[in-house]
Amino acid sequence: MQKVIFITGISSGFGKETALLLAKAGHTVYGTVRRKCGLDPIVNELPMDLTDGESISAAVQTIVKKEGRIDVLINNAGMHTGGPIETLPLEYVRLQMQTNFLGVVQLVQEVLPMMRKQGGGTILNISSIGGLMGLPYQGIYSAGKFAMEGFSEALRMEVKQFNIKVVVINPGDFRTNNTANRKAYLAPTGDNDPYRDQYDKTLTILEKDETKGWDPLVLAKKLVSIVACKKPANRYIMASPDQKLAVLLKRILPGRLFGKILRGHYGIK
Repeated sequence: MQKVIFITGISSGFGKETALLLAKAGHTVYGTVRRKCGLDPIVNELPMDLTDGESISAAVQTIVKKEGRIDVLINNAGMHTGGPIETLPLEYVRLQMQTNFLGVVQLVQEVLPMMRKQGGGTILNISSIGGLMGLPYQGIYSAGKFAMEGFSEALRMEVKQFNIKVVVINPGDFRTNNTANRKAYLAPTGDNDPYRDQYDKTLTILEKDETKGWDPLVLAKKLVSIVACKKPANRYIMASPDQKLAVLLKRILPGRLFGKILRGHYGIK
């Protein structure tokens, strides 16, 4: 069945691949961009910035006026900071939380009245493996994704009575623009920064993992299948076997032991 789908952040990566596949599958797709990117005309581009509340409202109202419904909302857009929590500029912290969490909350608030009125819908929230475990030198990114986890869990219970489904996707490492884009929001560590040596070492490991990650098309295909599913699961972990094992170990091992394993991976003594 053809659906009206609203997906954020389609200029590259997961968002771009997913928007194109959904449109080619016959769905009516609206995707948000901060700057026009000239994607295939089968996808309707909308200007929107998750840090701009007025642009969020305007984007939703544009779809409602044109289509009269929103069947699926995919919260994909986001940004990624990196650095020691002590020295990460607060302006980056605020931007991270506004983009990856507070903007998502407002967007969901704007979309829910339409979904309730039409008798149902699906909300897909793109979280991360980093939303299931705190990652060193990505603490604020993890904090935003942890917030997404709790938000989604509560929302799922609240909207069940309106036939609205809430699905969380936890990607592991994928080859996206995240690695390059994060460079603009890294903590500026200097020679006297007590974290500098360890931070540089861990960041090298982190970026190596990302560049060896899966193609975004793998996740895009999974998202298309979830959109078509009548009874999707609450959560899908899209990650390598090692990363899926790490998620399992986080659940079953004592915190101290799991922490030792994670520190070992990131070269932290």
